[in-house]
Amino acid sequence: MTWLQALLLGIVQGLTEFLPVSSSGHLMIFKELLGVEAEGYLDFVVTVHFATVLSTIVVFWGAIWSLLKGLFKFKYNDETDYIFKLIVSMIPVAVVGLLFKDKVESLFGDSLFTVGIFLVITAMLLWLSDNYSLGSKNPSKLNTSRNGISYWQAFIVGIGQSLAVAPGLSRSGTTISTGLLAGVRRDVMTQFSFLMVLVPIIGEQLLSFMNGETLSSGLGFLPLLMGFVGAFVSGVFACKVMLALVRKAKLTWFAIYCLVAALLIFIFA
Repeated sequence: MTWLQALLLGIVQGLTEFLPVSSSGHLMIFKELLGVEAEGYLDFVVTVHFATVLSTIVVFWGAIWSLLKGLFKFKYNDETDYIFKLIVSMIPVAVVGLLFKDKVESLFGDSLFTVGIFLVITAMLLWLSDNYSLGSKNPSKLNTSRNGISYWQAFIVGIGQSLAVAPGLSRSGTTISTGLLAGVRRDVMTQFSFLMVLVPIIGEQLLSFMNGETLSSGLGFLPLLMGFVGAFVSGVFACKVMLALVRKAKLTWFAIYCLVAALLIFIFA
């Protein structure tokens, strides 16, 4: 992998991690388009995922710091309520990651055709959340729970995240759509969606390091650095853009993009 390929793939990861179009699917697509070899690719994926985690922390640092200060007051307040709901949302993905990770990965494989199928499913979820969410036609039905989300809604969103391990099924698209369909407000769901992924991604990377699964192929410092920089900078940009888009724009536009991308895969892959 050259430094230029790494930079381009890092930018792709940063943009698509937060936009509801599937980062894993797009990394696979651009890996094929750029002719990137498989050697060292796992190291690269871990690196760019870590970069997008850092970009999330940067964008939401104010909210994260507020949550931490509230937590260490050691009483049940808005901050601890929010953190407990984040923890509940992580239960499904923890079960899948710890017990069924190998089976899930072997089930989906590295087929671009599979990516196309799940991009279509992503498009369907985005369209449904725009047209059939509980608050789309009757805002009075939107959730009024503390912090704008209930424990059962947090768990349902967590189930959505656990299903988004499939390449082409957007994590942000799935969690945001699931939350909207369950009656969570758009602004609440966007922040919750981005924060709920921090611990699972960091945990997955720590497990990979402990199992010796990464940083063993000698990919080279420069490609990893360029991938990290590209993913971090584009991730900060995409995260801020997504926050604005979810509040105002229709997710159906992203659904159309996913359908077009899937169609191109079916035709040319």
